[in-house]
Amino acid sequence: MHRIAAAVEYINLHLDEELELAEIAEVANFSPYHFHRIFRASRGEPLGSYITRLRVETAARMIRYSDLPVETIAGNVGYEAPSSLSKAFRQFYGVTPLQYRTDKTIHIMKAPQNTPGLKLKAPKIVELADKTAIYIQLTGPYGSLDYGCTWQKLWAQVKKHGLYTAGIEHIGIFHDDPKVTEEAKLRTDVCLVVHKPVKPEGEIGVKTIAGGRYAVFVHIGPYNEVTPVYEAIYGEWLPASGHELRNVPCFEKYISDPDRVAPEKLKTELYIPIV
Repeated sequence: MHRIAAAVEYINLHLDEELELAEIAEVANFSPYHFHRIFRASRGEPLGSYITRLRVETAARMIRYSDLPVETIAGNVGYEAPSSLSKAFRQFYGVTPLQYRTDKTIHIMKAPQNTPGLKLKAPKIVELADKTAIYIQLTGPYGSLDYGCTWQKLWAQVKKHGLYTAGIEHIGIFHDDPKVTEEAKLRTDVCLVVHKPVKPEGEIGVKTIAGGRYAVFVHIGPYNEVTPVYEAIYGEWLPASGHELRNVPCFEKYISDPDRVAPEKLKTELYIPIV
């Protein structure tokens, strides 16, 4: 439902603020009472638990992949005091934020894959404008969802409302890190970037893909072989690059048509948001 998707997007963009049920319900155009029930049924967890989990998981990514002080990270994800973040972090993962930052052998969900010999080419650094996209959010393990059917629904929407123009882009936005989020709760936005005015309808939402500075890596090969590339980006390139992550999701742009291109020749661009 696009109204729940709008509320989720609002939460994503305001984790550093005090989030109240009434204001989030207003974004979704529900009464607080009905929104709380609908949200829980849609997402499988209460609103408060969902917000807490997103805050802690976002903090985990920032702790591991940036040099920001824990005090700053706590504020960026909505905790007034670092001690509050530390308490929640320990409850989720059994270690403190400081332990997770200093001990790189700690893997709070999954250990990274061992990918000896992977040669990562230097990225292109680009500045992007905001993009408008229609999208459907899927939940579950990356790579196991019905992306093909989802693209078909989005293209049907393009045809229904006359949205076709040159330059429509196929984008996948991955909100969560499988190393800190349970597989069943991983969120993917399957998006088509469009260039005409559009309104949400049914399960199809409308969102802005944040512009700004990105490091763009190119992957040639099957989609299911992209994980080692991310491991090399975050584990090798990022620490040595002098860049820090911005607090927006990375995304993938699919250049090739998998119905016409062999898996080993598929081209995917990986966009990593950086300062």
